[in-house]
Amino acid sequence: MDFDAAKALCRSFPGCTEDTKWDHDTVFSVGAKMFAVTNKDGSSKGFSLKADDARFLELTDRPGIIPAPYLARAKWVFVTPDAELDDAEFSALLRRSYELVFAKLTRKLQREIAGE
Repeated sequence: MDFDAAKALCRSFPGCTEDTKWDHDTVFSVGAKMFAVTNKDGSSKGFSLKADDARFLELTDRPGIIPAPYLARAKWVFVTPDAELDDAEFSALLRRSYELVFAKLTRKLQREIAGE
C-alpha cells in the first residue's frame, strides 16, 4: 500500500481540499467535511477514513485495520501499513469514503463541486 499514492488520489477527487488540523494531521475534505486523515510528518504511517456502516465491523476484523481513534463512533477506520490491502482495494476504500461524505452535502453544494 502506497500512502503517497493515496494522498495523490485524494487530491484528485473533485472539490477536494487539503489542510492541516490539530497541528499534526493532514486532512482531506470535500465541502468542508473531512473524508480522510493522515499524519502530516509521516511519523504515523496510516490513514483514517469513513467506512460504510455495513462494512465497519468487517473491515475492523481484518489485520492492520482498527476503529479510528476519536472517530470510530462515526464508523471511521484507521488503516495501518500492516493492513493486508492491495493498492486497488485501498483506493476503493478512499473513493468510497469520499462518496459517503459527498452524499451528505447539500444538493446545491454537490452541484457546485460537480461543476453543474
